[in-house]
Amino acid sequence: MKIINLNRESKLVRLLVTMMLGVVGGVIFTRIHMPLPWVLGPMVVLIIASKLGHIHLYWSLKERNLGLIIIGYASGSSINKETLYQIMQQLPWMAVMTVTLIAFSAITAVFVSKLTEIDYPSILTGGIPGGLTQMVILAEEMGGLDLTVITFLQVMRLILVVSCVPLIVFSPLYAAEKSAYTTAVAQTASEPWDVLIPKIVLFAAISVLSAISSKRLKFPTPYFVGPILGVAIFNILGFHAPSLSPVLLMIAQFTMGCYLGLLLEPGKLQNKVKVVLLSIINTIIMILFALGLSYILIKVHGIGTVTSFLCLAPGSSDQMSIVASVISANVSIVTGYQMFRVLFVNFAVPPLLKWFYRYHTRKKHADCSFDSAK
Repeated sequence: MKIINLNRESKLVRLLVTMMLGVVGGVIFTRIHMPLPWVLGPMVVLIIASKLGHIHLYWSLKERNLGLIIIGYASGSSINKETLYQIMQQLPWMAVMTVTLIAFSAITAVFVSKLTEIDYPSILTGGIPGGLTQMVILAEEMGGLDLTVITFLQVMRLILVVSCVPLIVFSPLYAAEKSAYTTAVAQTASEPWDVLIPKIVLFAAISVLSAISSKRLKFPTPYFVGPILGVAIFNILGFHAPSLSPVLLMIAQFTMGCYLGLLLEPGKLQNKVKVVLLSIINTIIMILFALGLSYILIKVHGIGTVTSFLCLAPGSSDQMSIVASVISANVSIVTGYQMFRVLFVNFAVPPLLKWFYRYHTRKKHADCSFDSAK
């Protein structure tokens, strides 16, 4: 098969080809009534095209960041004084659930490491939920870890969660009610344009400036976290943010779907079949574990079934916020739990991993010295 020569000098052409394929995927998944068609459709089509079609596709971080800003705005606009109070009340449970999920991932990493014969620190770093970028950067800083395995495991987990969670949420297991999001859109649409347009301009500027400021302050996932914080602050102060247009939400889904579709690179792995299979099994176990934990939140806080599951789903905070935005879920609570895990993974986990890696390395050297002495 002839390889399409879309080289580095033709990034625009490669980008347009990627967009066209993504649109095809979105349309197909919309027609067959798949959940989140503009995330899953582009993602699946681009994975197939890039791996089987030998096409050199391209999707830049600028498009992804645009999607993150939109999703961050949607999440931030759902936070007001009442929801902020609910989030503050549940902070202890956010900590408990986050630590429990990470501890469970550390336990499953033991078995995956033994079965794949890949060092435990690499499997552990690759399996921590919610920290793709941070874990890859951390692995580069520490050295001695298998960066390819870590990146693959993190990407595989993210793609599987994005694929499986919507299917679970839209399944008969959860009887989704009419989306509160749709109601909010209808209410916003009834506002006069002379009031709505200044609001849109104001909050668009707030979202962009918050993203830029968060980037300079080196916040984790700045293009997502920044707009959440900026929009939420103004919302709490009484400047009520307009609800997000469904078209913009679709664009955000599309940008993330295309980005995810080009992340996976299994060709760089050793023992591909074993690693891929165990990665799939491990991610499914993590999803089921999160599903089980979600019933504790239902009992303790009376949170809705869909909301509680999305709070604990081991995916990325932006993707879970997308799912929460298009169904009858409490977006602010989902964002609160997911953001807490992002912050915990970015600030608390790296020092612990560095300590553990030093301990593991010293123990390994000590064992080698003992064997040599024999």
